[in-house]
Amino acid sequence: MSAPSPDPFRVAALQMVSTPDRERNLAEADQLIAEAAAAGARLVLLPEYFCFMGHKDSDKLAIREPHGDGPIQRFLADAAKRHGVWVIGGTLPLKAPEETRVLNTTLVFDPSGEERARYDKIHLFNFEKGAESFDEARTIRPGAEVRTFEAPFGRVGLSVCYDLRFPELYRRMGDCALMVVPSAFTYTTGRAHWQLLLRARAIENQCYVLAAAQGGTHENGRRTWGHSMLIDPWGEIVDVRDEGAGVVAGDIDPKRIASVRASLPAWRHRVLDCA
Repeated sequence: MSAPSPDPFRVAALQMVSTPDRERNLAEADQLIAEAAAAGARLVLLPEYFCFMGHKDSDKLAIREPHGDGPIQRFLADAAKRHGVWVIGGTLPLKAPEETRVLNTTLVFDPSGEERARYDKIHLFNFEKGAESFDEARTIRPGAEVRTFEAPFGRVGLSVCYDLRFPELYRRMGDCALMVVPSAFTYTTGRAHWQLLLRARAIENQCYVLAAAQGGTHENGRRTWGHSMLIDPWGEIVDVRDEGAGVVAGDIDPKRIASVRASLPAWRHRVLDCA
């Protein structure tokens, strides 16, 4: 691959409040991708489970797809090609070896509609507080491999939601220009930790972080935190959306990354191996 372009590259995070209706979610995602592309975005990130938020965890089993084919994967490939943008497809449920679980998977498509990367969520959320109870391991099989891909502006690291709490994952991605975090943070955990963790990942890796979130009260009664945002390598928030469906956008500027790393060369001062 040729050297990354030194020019700014516009990216967008799409915030949604997804429903139990897959087709309605795909239609809204397409509208948001079109909006972002029309505003100049060349890469768009969808939130975790943009395609489906069921009434109960096991509902996702009914729409799981084999890797390589299915209505959600066809939608992502087609949207990338029609709008001429990179699409990082939040997550969707792919078939796992066991019948009672799925893989929570991010797929990346380039502007020609070709799949360029796949990441299966490694860390599975488990939270108990009052009436809130979550245990993703009941319906999700964890992934095992760190994944990145090369975009026109540099390396992009892939992660999902609860992964955000494990900084060693991001270190193992290597020298990234951008790290992405499609998410569906709960209102409780998001209010406490979301922005803090995102800014920490940007600051310690001296790169951009783009987070696309579910943001609002869903038809299944769940409330997600939202606050999709783009953060620069100094930890500054470039753009943010509190709640509701919409687009967050900004530029990945390689010169900004180089400037931050030159003035405070923490990336070069790393000593310990994260492996």
